[in-house]
Amino acid sequence: MIKILKNLTAYKWIIVAIFGLVFLQSMADLFLPTLMADIIDKGVVLGDIPYIWKIGGLMLIVSGLSALAAVVASHFSSKAAMGLGKDIRRKVFKHVESFSLQDFDKVGTASLITRTTNDITQVQQVVIMMLRMVVSAPIMFVGGLIMALSKDAKLSLVIVATMPVLVGAILLILYKGVPLFKKVQKRLDRLNLVLRENLTGVRVVRAFNREKEEQVRLRKANESLTDVSIKVNKIMAFLMPIMMLVMNLTVVAVIWFGGMRIDNGAMQIGDLMAYIQYVMLIMFSLVMASMMFVMIPRAAVSANRINEVLEMEPTFLDEGTKKADKERGTLAFEHVTFHYPGAEEPALSDISFQAKSGEVTAIIGGTGAGKSTLINLIPRFYDVTSGTIRVNGVDIQDSSQEEVRSKIGFVPQKALLFSGTIADNIRFGKQDATQAEIEHAARIAQAEDFILKMDDGYASVIEQGGSNVSGGQKQRLSIARALVRKPDIYIFDDSFSALDYKTDANLHAALKDETKEATVVIVAQRVSTVMDADRIIVLDHGKVAGIGTHEALLETNDVYREIVKSQLSEEEIA
Repeated sequence: MIKILKNLTAYKWIIVAIFGLVFLQSMADLFLPTLMADIIDKGVVLGDIPYIWKIGGLMLIVSGLSALAAVVASHFSSKAAMGLGKDIRRKVFKHVESFSLQDFDKVGTASLITRTTNDITQVQQVVIMMLRMVVSAPIMFVGGLIMALSKDAKLSLVIVATMPVLVGAILLILYKGVPLFKKVQKRLDRLNLVLRENLTGVRVVRAFNREKEEQVRLRKANESLTDVSIKVNKIMAFLMPIMMLVMNLTVVAVIWFGGMRIDNGAMQIGDLMAYIQYVMLIMFSLVMASMMFVMIPRAAVSANRINEVLEMEPTFLDEGTKKADKERGTLAFEHVTFHYPGAEEPALSDISFQAKSGEVTAIIGGTGAGKSTLINLIPRFYDVTSGTIRVNGVDIQDSSQEEVRSKIGFVPQKALLFSGTIADNIRFGKQDATQAEIEHAARIAQAEDFILKMDDGYASVIEQGGSNVSGGQKQRLSIARALVRKPDIYIFDDSFSALDYKTDANLHAALKDETKEATVVIVAQRVSTVMDADRIIVLDHGKVAGIGTHEALLETNDVYREIVKSQLSEEEIA
């Protein structure tokens, strides 16, 4: 919590104002019982109506100041707490952006979402309470005790007798309840995980008729959270009745013994009334303190989870400074080997090849051969275990990630669109792209026809995840997004799988002119997609099984020949 609360330094003047306002409110609340005693003893008892109006008016002014201070303090508390949440959320998001894909795999997307939303909200809530109560509760307790002693020191023995009972009851309840809050947070995580898996994987769940089984899994996670929450709430439910019981018994004792002192002439009626008010303030200050002790441990769990993300060092540092512009449009792998974290065998072993401007390099191989892994190394989603990758003649580790990725137009295996218009999605590749550039990219990507058939054309809205367009349309828009960038290197990671043969052929024909000054790297499953490539790299179990043209590999490479025979007839091969 301390590490998280250090971020409040940006709001130090607001916090100073909050403390000042809370102090003013507390002083006003402590002053009101004294005024009430005064109005009873000197006004009501003596029948002095003008005095009653005078002190009554003063009480109204003090009450108004107290209310105003409370409202403004609440406003500033919310502003500081929400600002803290905004800053931490931005800091977490910025830090997560520096993670490699293996860092994401380590934490988990569901957990990152929970930490950025639910956990930060928990911290915000406790900060709002702390800003108000960290000053108010001690002042009310100490101030109430001093004022009670000033009214009648002997009667304060009642408070001395009841205070240990109250404090003991609070500590016992907290001792039982606080550990359960940690369980609540962990089980809430589990519930969020199950929910996210079911919502994102709804198609798979329905395709395999697993609705009932998933309902059982969700019910178990839900009941687990419910059971712990009920248990902790049962324990915490004892807090308020015990507080009220002790408080009321204390008030009864104060009235009993106070009545005796009034009867003996040692105390005024007004002082007894004020004394009861001070006892109530003391008790309520303890209630506020106990609520803080309840909320802080729960927020501390969330704070630890946030700190885990913020303190997590990225797998590799982005320290390169060189410009990737030595040999424009070139890509080179030099004895590259890559291991996934924890894997016994390398995913790629001793990969070497060179691609020059204007050339098309195709990568083909069976499932698990390492095609997508190789592609993911170029934009530095993962870092190589050994060897060197050069983009435009410069080692990608010597350049910043931003510099390397600015030279690449990447079309991922799974086409992903963002909520917004079609134009916005294409412009994602180049923020300052003109309408003419957007239309040109869509035309090359064979997306123009279906875009113009939509009611609003390029202004048509794409729903979240591209749910209102087909798989082939998503792929073409993803290709257009890469084309509008006009990069030095184009990477197509199995980006034509959802296209029919005619659209695929038209797209490749259009790409030839568009990419003649850039390097094109294509990962494909279909032999027909890679037949015309200048260079075909055949991968087999993470190793290069052969490099060459379609004709050369067909004659000399057994692995490639098997792939071709599995897809094409003898006539097509001939």
